[in-house]
Amino acid sequence: MTTPDTPTDAEAGTPPWLGPVMHIGFYLLLAASAARFVAHHGWHGATGTVVGLVAALALAYAVGTVLPENHRVRLGWLAVVVVLWLALVVVAPSFGICAVPLFFVALPLLSTRATIALAAVLTAAVIVAQVRLGVRLDASVVLTPVAVAGITVAVYAALAAQTRRQRRLIADLLAARDALATAERTAGVLGERARLAREIHDSLAQGFSSTRMLVQAAQRSADSDPAAARRYLALAEEATADNLAEARRVINDLAPADLDTAGSLPEALRELASRTGAGTGLAVTVRVDGTEWPLAPRVAAALLRVAQGALANVREHAQARTAVLTLSYVDNGTTLDVYDDGVGFDPAGARPDGVRGQGLRLARNRLAEIGGTLVVESGAGRGTVVAASVPDAR
Repeated sequence: MTTPDTPTDAEAGTPPWLGPVMHIGFYLLLAASAARFVAHHGWHGATGTVVGLVAALALAYAVGTVLPENHRVRLGWLAVVVVLWLALVVVAPSFGICAVPLFFVALPLLSTRATIALAAVLTAAVIVAQVRLGVRLDASVVLTPVAVAGITVAVYAALAAQTRRQRRLIADLLAARDALATAERTAGVLGERARLAREIHDSLAQGFSSTRMLVQAAQRSADSDPAAARRYLALAEEATADNLAEARRVINDLAPADLDTAGSLPEALRELASRTGAGTGLAVTVRVDGTEWPLAPRVAAALLRVAQGALANVREHAQARTAVLTLSYVDNGTTLDVYDDGVGFDPAGARPDGVRGQGLRLARNRLAEIGGTLVVESGAGRGTVVAASVPDAR
């Protein structure tokens, strides 16, 4: 509903260029009509009155271009302009041509009924003006102003409708952009949560599991072999310190601390193998094939996490005697194979909510983020091979 202090829907839909064009057109027509009147009548008789009305109309019209966007105020201004124009047409009928720009000025401010009423008044004034100029009253004299008024209203309505459609489209595009930005932010948050879950699983959870196993081994050896128990406790203390450093690293930048301390992925794998073997008695060896090249930090971190998770599964589930980590630098990328000679398992039957199933899922997701893949080959009594592959990321 339009209130006295708000513009109509039509006003909200007018093209921005229409106002200036109509203003210029009005003043050109007003000046041309004044010049024609003076040329025909000279400077005597009603000329002074006409010039005064022209000046008053020009000034009143100019005031409207700087009025505030208050609907009630602008309606009052429109009434003054129309009254001055009607007075001018009564004295000098040739000024009836100025009705066309007045149509465009008035239409944004009026309702449909008011527009029809004003159009009738302006059209009637133009017809009367032509008759007073000596034009014989016939169908063309009546129909021409009516047609001009109708065409003017139709053109204005079409322009306003087109502008409103464009503004709706722009609003829809802006809304879609905002929705896309929101979706991207949500995806970023979810991705960050997923990365945190992987980091916690691949570092902190594995470290806690290793510490727990060492403490259990120390408890079993406490009475029978105190020296071994102390050795296990020392290893547990070392594992706890490593886990604390890893926790700080996760908080700081989510990069594996082992990569910083070791300096390279092969050296980090060797240190991981040494720690795993010292704590469990599992014989872990590391092989490096091909010419080593510096890997992107995300690639090195992902492969190290795969190795950590795979060895944690070997330690907890495989009942293996040996494990081999093979890091290969090949022409089209880098691969890491983790083999153990344990009891094996059915990869298709790994429970997604179990420790092993969860670790494999996280490893696959981590590798997928950098374009890599993870393949698990295993079977009852045949051991297990976890194969990670990442395309060339030098």
